[in-house]
Amino acid sequence: QVQLAESGGGLVQAGDSLRLSCAASGRTFSRYAMAWFRRQAPGKEREIVAAISRSGGGTYSVESVKGRFTISRDNAKNTVYLQMNGLKPGDTAVYFCAAGRVPNVEDVYSSPSIYDYWGQGTQVTVSS
Repeated sequence: QVQLAESGGGLVQAGDSLRLSCAASGRTFSRYAMAWFRRQAPGKEREIVAAISRSGGGTYSVESVKGRFTISRDNAKNTVYLQMNGLKPGDTAVYFCAAGRVPNVEDVYSSPSIYDYWGQGTQVTVSS
């Protein structure tokens, strides 16, 4: 079992930066691929924002955030981060981190079906 707790959300203006953190419980964090998803409106499906391999050596970002958002992880701290720069009103959403137990150290997974554990989410609101 893994418990995930996101932090770092808030209300910012367009062009500002935020760093989201997701702290995971347990001693096997490095066995999990990690990802950030977001849901931009109630009832809308969660969409992948970024994902990272177990080792941190492989990453994926959705086209709309490339060049602005960076995912990283610190396995010693059981934490995954999402650095968000150049925020736009269209980035307003609830952001969730997710963990998936996978065998491959370097593979990156963008499908939500891979992820078994989810945090409660943190709200990011970007005003124009």
